[in-house]
Amino acid sequence: MGFEDEAVHELWTTVWGHRSAMQREMMRGAHGEAFAIRQLAHVGTMTPSQLADSMHATSGRVSTLLAAMEKKGLVTREVDPNDRRVVRVSLTDAGREHGRRDMQEMRDAVCWIFSQMGERRTREFLDLSREFMTYMSICRPGKPRPTPEEVRAAFEKRDRQVGAEEEQRGRAADARRGL
Repeated sequence: MGFEDEAVHELWTTVWGHRSAMQREMMRGAHGEAFAIRQLAHVGTMTPSQLADSMHATSGRVSTLLAAMEKKGLVTREVDPNDRRVVRVSLTDAGREHGRRDMQEMRDAVCWIFSQMGERRTREFLDLSREFMTYMSICRPGKPRPTPEEVRAAFEKRDRQVGAEEEQRGRAADARRGL
């Protein structure tokens, strides 16, 4: 291969070799409190084992995490009234606010980066990222490469999703304008 090997090396060096403060913060959130808050905010009430599965963590790790989060007032753990063997974990109002604040801080930081890049380069970056992630969604290490039909289907699915998201944003904008 030619440029592909060089591009892989550059990608790995750029993404994993130069960990920025923001990446470290995001990775911290991928394994602990921030991830649990995002997951509970997205899914709703969960059992500790469901949370452990979603985090790819041990039940012991999640138990320790939940105890710390409960102590901080971010979550509650309650016995399921229908099955006393089951514990249900939910976010408190403070937990929801903590998650909202963290997401807003991350959003503000990314918006600043995009403002530095400018609109044209940001849109190019997003288009290329979407394309790259579409390929990533169908290509598995150690498996046969996707067929042209599988590639076409993946991009058609992506285009439908993008179209639906754009339509939803348009409806939301219309609603804000009172249309």
